[in-house]
Amino acid sequence: MIELNKVEFRYPTSGGFNVNIPQLAVPTGECVAIVGPSGSGKTTLLGLLSGILKPSSGSLLMDGTDLARLDERQRRQFRINNVGQVFQAFELLKYLSVIENVMLPRYINGSSSQAGEVHDRAAQLLADVGLDARANAYPAELSQGEQQRVAVCRAMLNQPALLLADEPTGNLDQANKQNVVDLLLEQARVNNSTLIMVTHDDSLLGAFSSVLDIQSLTADKSRRENLS
Repeated sequence: MIELNKVEFRYPTSGGFNVNIPQLAVPTGECVAIVGPSGSGKTTLLGLLSGILKPSSGSLLMDGTDLARLDERQRRQFRINNVGQVFQAFELLKYLSVIENVMLPRYINGSSSQAGEVHDRAAQLLADVGLDARANAYPAELSQGEQQRVAVCRAMLNQPALLLADEPTGNLDQANKQNVVDLLLEQARVNNSTLIMVTHDDSLLGAFSSVLDIQSLTADKSRRENLS
């Protein structure tokens, strides 16, 4: 369960730009699309939900844990344990193979799971998205659609409670866009993850249980800067 109450975030180096969210509640397992113009705070909202950004004021509860009260180290640990992230730019490491990229969260979070177990899960995720034959390839050998599927597998390796996707289909053709969204929704369903995806593509919205316009959430719409 995600609950935001009177959350404000101020960018100290952006001429006083701030984002205010009086109230937001997202039930566990909900699949939500966030829409709105560039500079309206969509990426900022994901940064707050992931714990990368800390609210200037207000409370941000994730299953009862108030991220606003955690220090940077605690927020990082929370993110490692609970959040999977998918980015428009894929963010795959070119010197790692496909399966090594998927397994990367294990090395970051110091998982106590056996390496063999993690490898098997990574291999199964790749098989689920039709990339089992590409496990030992490198990112440069993959198409954009294949790279994005690898990025989704990596985000799901630790079965996160919260899956955040920031314009994950922006660089893809229409067929691959729908494939990636279907994959995100399916993985969220299988793992009972809450999915929150930022998108500018109205054609993808029908698959989500709810669609939120960031401008309807924010209290102060008087100043906009491009933060996306």
